[in-house]
Amino acid sequence: MSATLPPQPRLVPHDGEDRLARDTAARLLEVLEAAQDERGEATVLLTGGGMGTRVIGEVAASPDAALIDWSRVNVWWSDERFLPGADPERNGVQAADAWDETLELDWDRVHPVAGSDEISTADEAAADYRAELAAAAEAEGSTGDLPHVDVALLSLGPDTHVASLFPGRKDVLRTDATVFAVADSPKPPPERVTMSLPAINSAHKVWLLVSGAPKADALASIRRAGVTPVEAPGSAVRGTQETLWLVTEDALPGVPEDPDGSSAQSED
Repeated sequence: MSATLPPQPRLVPHDGEDRLARDTAARLLEVLEAAQDERGEATVLLTGGGMGTRVIGEVAASPDAALIDWSRVNVWWSDERFLPGADPERNGVQAADAWDETLELDWDRVHPVAGSDEISTADEAAADYRAELAAAAEAEGSTGDLPHVDVALLSLGPDTHVASLFPGRKDVLRTDATVFAVADSPKPPPERVTMSLPAINSAHKVWLLVSGAPKADALASIRRAGVTPVEAPGSAVRGTQETLWLVTEDALPGVPEDPDGSSAQSED
C-alpha cells in the first residue's frame, strides 16, 4: 500500500496585513478550541517575525480567546536565536510581549529554547530541546520523538527561508535530528536553533504567512515548478492534514498561475 501524500498547499489571499493577522488569529483560535474539545489540550508551534508576532497579539485581543482554556495549551517554537534568554530579539520574548499575560498560560506547558546565558552552546541548546520534545511525546504515549502538534505557524522570509532553514544549505535536508544548531546563519545572529523540515512537517496543519510586496518574489519562487527544498525551503513545508499559504494580496504579483499542476488554489 502506498503512503498517503499530504494535501497540496492552498493559497488564501487577504486584503492587507491587518486582515491577515486578524483572520489567522481567528483560524488559530478555532483549531485550538477544536483540539481541546477532541483531546483535552491543544498544541501550537510558533514562529518569529513581525507577522507571526502580530498574529499572537490578535489572538490575545480577540473576544474568542475566552473560549480557550489557555492552561491546557502547549507552546513550542520552530526556531530560536541563540541569545540570552531575555534578549528582545528572541522569538519567545517577542511572543511573550505580544500576549502580555492576557492569555493565562500554564508556563510549564510553554517550552522556550534555552538561551545563551542558560546553556553553553547552540548545539547543547538543540540537544536540550530535542530531549524536551521527546519527553513530551513519551508523556503523550507517542512512539516517535515529537509530540502531537495541531498547527505550526511559520513565516516566509524574503529569501524563501522558514524557521532557520535557509536556501542553498544542505542542512535543509537533514533528517538525523528533530532539532539542530545553525552555526553560521546568513541573517544575524549567526547562531540559532531550528527544527528540521521533517519535524515541522509532522504538524497536522502547517500555515505559512507571507505578507507584503517584498515577499512577492519569495512566494513566486516557492510555487515555481520543480523547485527544490534547498533552493527554496518554504516550498517544502507540508502539514499532514492541511497546508495553507496565508498571504497578503500585494505579495501576489508574479506568482505563477499553475506552478506544478497541483491542487493549490486561491480563495476569497
